[in-house]
Amino acid sequence: MFKLSEIKELIKLVDQSSLQELEIENEGARLAIRKPNKSEPVYVSAPIQHTYAPIGQASVANTAPVAALDASVTAGHVKQEDSSLHKIVSPMVGTFYESASPGSAPFTSVGSKVGDKSVVCIIEAMKLMNEIEAEIKGEIVEILVENGQLVEYGQPLFLVKPE
Repeated sequence: MFKLSEIKELIKLVDQSSLQELEIENEGARLAIRKPNKSEPVYVSAPIQHTYAPIGQASVANTAPVAALDASVTAGHVKQEDSSLHKIVSPMVGTFYESASPGSAPFTSVGSKVGDKSVVCIIEAMKLMNEIEAEIKGEIVEILVENGQLVEYGQPLFLVKPE
């Protein structure tokens, strides 16, 4: 959890700097601070209140679509559950780029062989381009994110079949 004094200090730092946005994750708590544009309205939101229905009131009609959805989600992510595959994860929050520039070829694609020092993508964080290496020798089995997509710390980016 973040202390109120820490949050206030971070707000001051962001306000006094040229940063437009800051996201921090600490022990499962996530804090995002963003400067509004002059044309953008400022919203203050209250915490979400969760309501729960007693278990005895659930009906078969309500649970059938959930079971079907759960089965389709599980079937669609069989590769991710394979323990023999290595996950290359994002070491930071940022924007995923598959190539060095918009017109150039991607660093890697499905079926490509990579070495442990092979650059597989770039994560842009606060205008800095960070090259991400494969960390393992093998073959790219699946690319889990789209070019230009925002990624979180620890989010899987690639699945690699180790050699």
